[in-house]
Amino acid sequence: MRRGLITSAAIVGAITSVAAGGCSNNDDTPSTAPATSGQATTAGESSNIEFALPEREGARRETTGNVPHVQLDATPVAHLDAELRRRAFLLPGVQDLPSDRSLPGARGLALSDDLELARPDVISGSREFAHIHPDGSLHVWLPADRALEVDQTKWGELHPWVSRDGFWEGVVMIYTPETTDELDITIRIIVDAYNFLTGASLEPADIP
Repeated sequence: MRRGLITSAAIVGAITSVAAGGCSNNDDTPSTAPATSGQATTAGESSNIEFALPEREGARRETTGNVPHVQLDATPVAHLDAELRRRAFLLPGVQDLPSDRSLPGARGLALSDDLELARPDVISGSREFAHIHPDGSLHVWLPADRALEVDQTKWGELHPWVSRDGFWEGVVMIYTPETTDELDITIRIIVDAYNFLTGASLEPADIP
């Protein structure tokens, strides 16, 4: 897995100042809550969700490669960033809240308390299943095999802590979308994460 190196002293200083919080603030919360009846809790469990991503063109984006896990070369496009947030927060039962897993400024996609979860074990300790960073990149909680696919097709990269005990193996960073096609893929990944956590069967086209 290739990740970019930190090349700016200013960026290094900014990251160092928030390193204690990490990206995320609670990303090290162990996923130890019991699953619902009949559901396995193995972190590496695969999913039945159909999910075949095309390979992203170009090189991987530049990131810290450690915690705080942030993208360093993001160039968000204003109208695409606005559309990402609009569509993401239109998912049923998803609240737009300050992230409780990330750095200040990140917006959490938090599942409302009255929304029943199919996999509460995956996001134990929080109702947040994704968060959007100020630069438009985001972390998402996916089935482990889907997160690996995102990494392998270069739409993002696995969180540096996925091999830690108690940390969900399917946490992945999605790079900042800079084209309409990249935005569509990003929304597709968010919807699949939502379906995985809730047991829903939405399609990206269901979000107007």
